[in-house]
Amino acid sequence: MDKNTIVGLLLMFALILGFSFWNSNQQKKREKERQLTEQAEGKQKEKQADSVVVDSIGNAGQSVPAAAESSQNQPVQAQGSFYIPEEKDSVYQIKTQIATYSISGKGGYINRVEFNDIYKYTPKNEPKKKLVLHDDPSTRVTMELMMKDQSRVMTHNCHFISEQPNLIQLSDGKTTTLSLKAYPLIGVDSVVGPDKNSYIEYLYTFTSDDYRVGFQINMVNMESYLYPNTQSLTLQWHVVPHAAEKNVKMERTLTSIYYMDNLDKVDNLSERSNDKKDFNSDIKWVSFKQQFFTSVVIADSLHFSAAHLAVESYKEEDSVRLRKMDAHLNFPITNLNQGSFAMTFYMGPNQYKLLKEYDMNLEQQVPLGWSFLLHWINRLAVIPVFNWLESYGLSYGLIILILTIILKIVLLPIAYKTYMSSAKMRVLKPEIEELNVRYPKPEDAMKKQQATMTLYKSAGVNPMAGCLPVLLQMPILIAMFRFFPSSYELRQQPFLWAEDLSTYDSVLDFGFNIPFYGDHVSLFCLLMTIATLVYTWLNNKLMSAGNPDQMKMMKVMMYLMPIMFLGIFNNFASGLTYYYLLVNLITFLQMFIFRYAVNEEKIRAKLKANMLKPKKKSRWQQKMDEMLKQQQQLQQKNNKRK
Repeated sequence: MDKNTIVGLLLMFALILGFSFWNSNQQKKREKERQLTEQAEGKQKEKQADSVVVDSIGNAGQSVPAAAESSQNQPVQAQGSFYIPEEKDSVYQIKTQIATYSISGKGGYINRVEFNDIYKYTPKNEPKKKLVLHDDPSTRVTMELMMKDQSRVMTHNCHFISEQPNLIQLSDGKTTTLSLKAYPLIGVDSVVGPDKNSYIEYLYTFTSDDYRVGFQINMVNMESYLYPNTQSLTLQWHVVPHAAEKNVKMERTLTSIYYMDNLDKVDNLSERSNDKKDFNSDIKWVSFKQQFFTSVVIADSLHFSAAHLAVESYKEEDSVRLRKMDAHLNFPITNLNQGSFAMTFYMGPNQYKLLKEYDMNLEQQVPLGWSFLLHWINRLAVIPVFNWLESYGLSYGLIILILTIILKIVLLPIAYKTYMSSAKMRVLKPEIEELNVRYPKPEDAMKKQQATMTLYKSAGVNPMAGCLPVLLQMPILIAMFRFFPSSYELRQQPFLWAEDLSTYDSVLDFGFNIPFYGDHVSLFCLLMTIATLVYTWLNNKLMSAGNPDQMKMMKVMMYLMPIMFLGIFNNFASGLTYYYLLVNLITFLQMFIFRYAVNEEKIRAKLKANMLKPKKKSRWQQKMDEMLKQQQQLQQKNNKRK
């Protein structure tokens, strides 16, 4: 690693560090703005609480007999009301091979998904708890209906009834449907009851071994009750996901709303601040994405014609709720007597290979660096090799080790080229020292630099040759930086002392927070830092043997970088720090092999032979000479004036 390589790495590190500090300040600023916004909205909600429409105007919360009594002198049809059964709190459950889905009779929507074999993070010595999605009381799927008498009804307050059992169990390979109907009230002979010929139907389709759930909204003979100019409805989906991982702060920063527009482009709202977006064009799907799980609503045959998406963050002190997420999705309903709109819900792991099978770009919710070269490295190289090794049933710690060895073998020619470049610079030590003696004065820095470049050119050494191979390796290192924290396969997979490779490994908890470090000691991160410091020491030792004029400040920075990384990576996935540790250890091995395999005396002899050959100055060298002469003349004039 030569001087130019080190400068390049330092510049990259400075950019990353500068962005980190800038982003931290921006987060604090946005947090203050969010708190002020929440206070203002809280006051506004309190004012609006009394004006919220419940079931309908005049009949909210009444039973059928009460409604009948109040309709003695009313018209034949009570068009602003929906039927309320005696059992108002019915819950329908569908148990599949992968999860148990609970559907509330009031509202008719899925308000709880409990997975059979997936567990949330629980501290040591505590019993495992099954992972549950959509369990927050504020979870809601609703539509606002404009009734014929211009009253408004929210469907999450309507009661949906099914003639099917409250509990349905699906055996392997089976599919079932669940029909839930909300009936409008009709008055006949001064008695109010449900109009069985008219209803809004929610039709669910469940498959035993699939995370997808079909959802179809049907309008049957509702023209007599709904506003006649109704051409579309809006599905309002509100979810507050709960924390399921050990590192709640990391999970919160990876939680947001994703969507695919009519051009099949996948994008998302901000993951770190409050954000919202309106669409007047078609949208194919919208997802409420967490770190390792996602809930997606997909328009089947048609598209959502318009949408409003919004996401808000909770305070960092909230260790349960992640973010508030809202989606208002318009869909066409042109026939109120026979109209329908079909959708599909996906509620399951945010796993690349699983989402990829659906061929709808859902896998782009997995953060692999989709806006750059990184996702191609992950998609075409890392993930296929990872999945191939996984098929052998190996432990994930061993898979990471084999994957690292394979990558280092692929990069071996680049590593060899980097070492050869530094070796060539190192064997020119006597010539470099001679130039230092010849040009000892600071004002001769330009002359010394020109003489050094001339020396390199005559010896056939390219000082930039060591920088390019390092830069070629950077995309792979960054790709792995994105891959490991987002890999669902590593979730809750133990290795050595790490209980979960998808989050940090804590071998010591402080009970208090140390600024820029955290409240715990991650052993893999600590070992990675030590290995990096040892590598830096060895590398500086080799470089100083060939280039004693190397800047001392640069050496200090090279030691400072690993210490900075100790604070940055202490909260990152242990699978990632374990990988970087392996990279350093294998690099040690490569360095010692190259050290004993490369004959530096032969390299020096070859460079000396190159220096004896006649060299013709290039145009660039001629221009450099002219610039040097001009600078010398200007310096002489300045000296005479003094």
